[in-house]
Amino acid sequence: MTLTIRPLSDGHLLDLPATLPVLDPATEEVIARVPDCTRELLDATVQAAQAAFDGWSRTPIEHRRARLEALGARIKEHAEELALLLTREQGRPLALARAEVLGCVHWLRSVAKMSLPVTERTDQAGVNWSTRRVPLGVVAAIAPWNFPLTLAVWKLAPALLAGNTVILKPSPFTPLATLRVAELAADLFPAGVLNVLCGGDALGPWMTSHAGIAKVAFTGSTATGRRVMAAAAPTLKHLTLELGGNDAAIVMPDVDVTKTARKLFMGAFLNSGQVCIAAKRIYVHDAIYDTFAQVFAAAAKAAPMGPGTQEGVLLGPVQNRPQYERVKELIAATHAAGHRFLAGGEVPGGPGYFIPPAVVDNPPDDARIVVEEPFGPIVPLLRFSEVDEVVRRANDSEFGLGGSVWSDDAAQARAIGARLEVGTVWINSVHLLDPQSPFAGRKQSGIGVENGIEGLLEFTTPQTMVG
Repeated sequence: MTLTIRPLSDGHLLDLPATLPVLDPATEEVIARVPDCTRELLDATVQAAQAAFDGWSRTPIEHRRARLEALGARIKEHAEELALLLTREQGRPLALARAEVLGCVHWLRSVAKMSLPVTERTDQAGVNWSTRRVPLGVVAAIAPWNFPLTLAVWKLAPALLAGNTVILKPSPFTPLATLRVAELAADLFPAGVLNVLCGGDALGPWMTSHAGIAKVAFTGSTATGRRVMAAAAPTLKHLTLELGGNDAAIVMPDVDVTKTARKLFMGAFLNSGQVCIAAKRIYVHDAIYDTFAQVFAAAAKAAPMGPGTQEGVLLGPVQNRPQYERVKELIAATHAAGHRFLAGGEVPGGPGYFIPPAVVDNPPDDARIVVEEPFGPIVPLLRFSEVDEVVRRANDSEFGLGGSVWSDDAAQARAIGARLEVGTVWINSVHLLDPQSPFAGRKQSGIGVENGIEGLLEFTTPQTMVG
């Protein structure tokens, strides 16, 4: 793969030395090199974004909408190229990469239809009160490696619509598709409005502590989120943090066992388990546990695994070496603790970060595989007998991102779901998200909101005019 990789700063695509390697996780081969942003380039980009803010924030929202729609059209025009880049750098099957690219198009078009509210009233003394939402300034948007384009668009679309300028940083593990989008967007926005910089481990902390940045929108682990929050504290930056999850799925005894087990298999192992809202703890009623476990484990054993470009592949590799080693260590610890595997549990040799889907049979609630977020292709099945018991166990977590309830009795499922201490509850489904609906975490799963009007307002602050 021959690529010209250029970051976008102040409207210019910069020809810089490419030093950071980007690997194909299916082969461990270097497929490209990207520039490592310097502190001086970041400072210059922040200055350019600050200079562009006044003009962009005063640009009519109708024009800002049109620019987002134009970006969506440009991405759609190059969808196949972007999908192949995603598969090569991220590892997922090509069909899922295509779905991510087209999902970004849908998100951009949907966000472009939103409006910022204005409230007006006159009090008893005849004084006029008017409150509008105004943009914050320069936004640092920091996207992770599991869904590089989706989670970038979740940030840049509402930030730009609200009138902010943006500096987007992709993960150094998956910068290629994002930098290609920057190339495609270079002529769609005024200079300094949308900037895309890539870099190594130093770039993120530089951005989150930079005095010229007004807000940080970050998706990643809870541990890194704490560091982002600490770095932003001295300048009291606005924050949106979408962090870790350890989502519980509760399966009641009245379900169609085979159908539900197969759906939850994808709920757990989509993108090889590298999904913040994956079903990571699956609680199954005693009455159906054995049958459910048999069907679920059979699906895990039969799932085709291989490079994402290979026809018929369902599961690709873990995305990067550090995460691969973490999942391997968790599997080893699960073996060492004496927990039984119904499927998987062994890691093959050879090139690529491949780990077959692993299913653990009813480990204790204090087991690492239950308490920790694995963020990889391993999941525990857990028995329960009473609703109060399973709700208590599901809520016994530092995380509160999402959860799901599976039952043929929709009213019962909703009643159980209402008791879960999470931001999103799915009934007989999982992973469904919509640009018009807010997505937020509780506990240590995050601060702030993405998507919906609530997510748009995260990139603004109220300004009240009196008189």
